[in-house]
Amino acid sequence: MSSHAAANPSKVWGGGHSPFNLSWGKMFMWIFLVSDAFTFSSLLIAYGYMRHRFTSIWPIPGDVFTHFPFIHGHVPLAYVGLMTFILIMSSVTMVLAVFAGHNHNRKSVLMWLGLTIIGGFMFLGSQAWEWYHFIEGSEKGAFVLADGRFARTDDLEPGVLMFQDHSKVEGAEAQELMATAKKNIIGANLTENEYGNTPLFANFFFFITGFHGFHVFSGVVLNIIVFILVYQGFNERKKDYELVEKVGLYWHFVDLVWVFVFTFFYLV
Repeated sequence: MSSHAAANPSKVWGGGHSPFNLSWGKMFMWIFLVSDAFTFSSLLIAYGYMRHRFTSIWPIPGDVFTHFPFIHGHVPLAYVGLMTFILIMSSVTMVLAVFAGHNHNRKSVLMWLGLTIIGGFMFLGSQAWEWYHFIEGSEKGAFVLADGRFARTDDLEPGVLMFQDHSKVEGAEAQELMATAKKNIIGANLTENEYGNTPLFANFFFFITGFHGFHVFSGVVLNIIVFILVYQGFNERKKDYELVEKVGLYWHFVDLVWVFVFTFFYLV
């Protein structure tokens, strides 16, 4: 022990309390979040590597995610943007729930936590809708032509074939190519998809967004449990709302991860 520490015994941590002025629950939550951040980072790095390696045949997300409810036409990434907005707003309501907890305002905690839960369900429902359209695909899908080229159709431009270099053929030539194609692919699954001549795009989409969706679902379940405990007066009897703060940390992490997924998967 240094002479400075010996002269100031109050500066030496003697156990029995957190050296970082944190409860053990918060500390363990931070440890979990850091470890989970490494998992998501690994997935996004792997996605970036594969996209760079297969740039010439990799689908452009803006050409794939174009559906929007009740709108006939292509609205690139608008629905994904709406999902992102919903999740960010749920993070705002969670901040307000934590703030209300610090003020021991039970009624406000219930209100803001309830809105956070609603936002989580809205995001999950939106993600299910997006998955459905991704799996279902377009009316005629894509074709692997006799010469090995890959071409997609478009519901808004019937009778037109679009190649991955964005060139097009239409009319009788397009009909002839479709008739002599080796394979017709509609929608997406883990082995093939109509959005590009590689299964990797769909594989990464299902795994990354599905893994994040599982985190959102877990967060909604945790929020519901905390909501019930707050409603039953558990936090009032305990005289603190730290439980709300801990699930808030998890929820903010889930929202932050989605910002990275949205940026690297959909925008870049």
